[in-house]
Amino acid sequence: MKLLCVILAALPASAATCQSLASLALPHTAIARAEVVAAGAFTPPRGRPMSALPAFCRVTGTLQPSADSDIRFEVWLPAQSWNGKFEGVGNGGFAGDINYAGLAASLAGGYATASTDTGHEAGGTDARWALGHPEKVADFGWRAIHETTVAGKAIAKAFYGGETRRSYFSSCSNGGRQALMEAQRFPGDYDGIVAGAPANYWTHLLSNAIWVVQATMADPASYIPAAKLPAVEAAALAACDASDGVQDGVIDRPDKCSFKPASLLCKGADSDNCLTSAQVSALEKILGGIPAPKGQKTFPGFVVGGMPGANGWGGWITGGAPGQSLAFAFGTNFFKNIVFDASWDWHTFQPLRDMQTADEKTARALNATDPDLSRFQARGGKLILYHGWSDAAISPLNAINYYKSILSKMGARTDGFVRLFMVPGMQHCGGGPGPSAFGQNGDGPPDPAHNINAALERWVEGGAAPASIIATKYKSPGVIERTRPLCPYPQTAHYKGSGSTDDAASFVCR
Repeated sequence: MKLLCVILAALPASAATCQSLASLALPHTAIARAEVVAAGAFTPPRGRPMSALPAFCRVTGTLQPSADSDIRFEVWLPAQSWNGKFEGVGNGGFAGDINYAGLAASLAGGYATASTDTGHEAGGTDARWALGHPEKVADFGWRAIHETTVAGKAIAKAFYGGETRRSYFSSCSNGGRQALMEAQRFPGDYDGIVAGAPANYWTHLLSNAIWVVQATMADPASYIPAAKLPAVEAAALAACDASDGVQDGVIDRPDKCSFKPASLLCKGADSDNCLTSAQVSALEKILGGIPAPKGQKTFPGFVVGGMPGANGWGGWITGGAPGQSLAFAFGTNFFKNIVFDASWDWHTFQPLRDMQTADEKTARALNATDPDLSRFQARGGKLILYHGWSDAAISPLNAINYYKSILSKMGARTDGFVRLFMVPGMQHCGGGPGPSAFGQNGDGPPDPAHNINAALERWVEGGAAPASIIATKYKSPGVIERTRPLCPYPQTAHYKGSGSTDDAASFVCR
């Protein structure tokens, strides 16, 4: 189907020229530039030069849906071989820039595509733009992606002289939150959505980040240096590695792991091979999450597995030193600039009290937790969720909780339009000890058996729901080390008892 779409005829006679799009009139939209970019290299305003891009029409502009909005966007339109589809591009962190790499990947696939900075210019962990600007928080939270989608489709329609046949959105982390916000609030925007490691419970996620900060920093003796993480990982593997019938350095169901932090308590002098009593207590708090009073929801704790490294606990939870973790950066920026003010001090954080304040002030703009997807389902939409079991940025249990909330709300209808794939050994959005390449980051084979985005399109356009997706771990670019099937939750991959344990064909989902 995709190949057939790519081999489309020339643009319709009614299509506009690229340059004429500069005068296109759209609601609260100012188009700044519309220019043809020749095939070959392209250097974006920020970031590295890109090579081997096809020729495209580049449209840039700003959106102002409120008096305090200043949403920059770009739309890239293939000059030839448009596949008839539109693809929205999401953002990580607090956004703050247009995702040029995402635009390039979508363009190379033949899509008309659009991205936005969500209404501010800043680094991904910097939220100072939000202080005193509730409309900018709304733009970041939900409005900018929708407005960019509407404008992007209108610009594509003008350029090609007709409507897009299908529309897709695929992104991870904050981009996964954006994906769910689209499915929940604007079900008509996209036919198919992939939401990876969704940060959809934003207020509770970043409350939990400060819980982790306090667990490791309130008492200096509680801090767990990154040098101790290999010992924690080894102890967890010793307890739980073979849950799928294979010892391969990956814990397939860490939520079922019997590992106890106290097993690492130092019997003698402190060393990198053990934890002090204060560090054991900190680890128990990190794994437990904020205690939830009966009838209340907080946020699930983290799980063990895939812990060392910059994209593991070493970057997200411990950092290179106290106060250098990404949990510290994101949590403090959120509470200083969006919930309270710049004088806020993490030492004063009271989990239940301050999480409730965050909900009251910002949940409406930032959280994408509504399980009622009936409007999205009714118009034929399809949603695929995925999350790495070794994610140290967002607890993988959060994705399971949201999926279960859909099941509770939608019942038997859920299986007809939603799938969740949990990825053993994958860290935040990619990487880690397990097979973690399945097309989510533009890597690997493009066929539906190996590519989550292609699987989504086959489901939307052909009606075939993905029964599994093969993930790959590479030794080096192009050199495969291991493949493993990803199974629709709650199924997991189990070894058949024969064949190579590095081959996905030796496993079955059950």
